[in-house]
Amino acid sequence: QVQLVESGGGLVQPGGSLRLSCAASGSIASINVMRWYRQAPGKQREWVALITRGGSTRYADSVKGRFTISRDNAKNTAYLQMNSLKPDDTARYYCAADILRPNMDNDDVWGQGTQVTVSS
Repeated sequence: QVQLVESGGGLVQPGGSLRLSCAASGSIASINVMRWYRQAPGKQREWVALITRGGSTRYADSVKGRFTISRDNAKNTAYLQMNSLKPDDTARYYCAADILRPNMDNDDVWGQGTQVTVSS
């Protein structure tokens, strides 16, 4: 039983900032890659960013230079700092993680998402 819970979404004006959190809980030995995705109504799901356990990061071109992904391994938590937000960033944001269980099983776990709305 492993869960991911996203938080930190909300309504923000264009040019504003938000920080999303993704907290993993349950029976976890370690977490390899953590990823952020987003999906707007009527649009396909889009990968946003990823971070490895060692801190290597990668971003989609649409958010590069504006978003920063980070993690706290001791807390099993990933973050997404979003700056210079645009209306096109409006979407539900999902966290996903590759989790190694203590029994050595690997799980691909997704959270329920948190809504981000960028509007004046």
